[in-house]
Amino acid sequence: MYFQDESRLGLKTHVGKCLTARGVKPIVKYQHAFKNTYVYGSFSPINGDSFVYEIEGTTSEIFYSYILEFSKYKPEELKIIIIDNAGFHSLTKYEIPDNIKFIRIPPYSPELNHSEIIWAYIKQFYKNKVFGNIENVKVWLANFIKDNLTSEIIQSITHHKLFLDVYMGCFVS
Repeated sequence: MYFQDESRLGLKTHVGKCLTARGVKPIVKYQHAFKNTYVYGSFSPINGDSFVYEIEGTTSEIFYSYILEFSKYKPEELKIIIIDNAGFHSLTKYEIPDNIKFIRIPPYSPELNHSEIIWAYIKQFYKNKVFGNIENVKVWLANFIKDNLTSEIIQSITHHKLFLDVYMGCFVS
């Protein structure tokens, strides 16, 4: 079982809180630019497994290419993917691989998609940074995911007793 979602990261500086001495207003470098990239990710609360794909855009074609690549990752595994109802998640004109099954969460309920918490975790380290160009954002993101998004972190963030009880209940004789 995987939670899937996408997030936009770009050159515009996300200003966030930081520690300073009492009465000292922090000064943060700021860049106001609108070049972005998108990160598609699927994260398992069962074992902390993840599959992350960085690409510029959100279309049905891009989402479908993500699904095709994800189906090749551990191809013997049946992937039950919990997704939201974003318009580009509609894949009615595409052939879905046999090892992919979707469960759609109700509209306007991001709290049911635990990948949202993964993006929040990443973005807390992303704030107050100026990258200069989009390639620097991509390098930072790739390094952060490789070095900091361990299976233990993913499992601790996405773990929810309700989902795990239901999932494990499916395998009890």
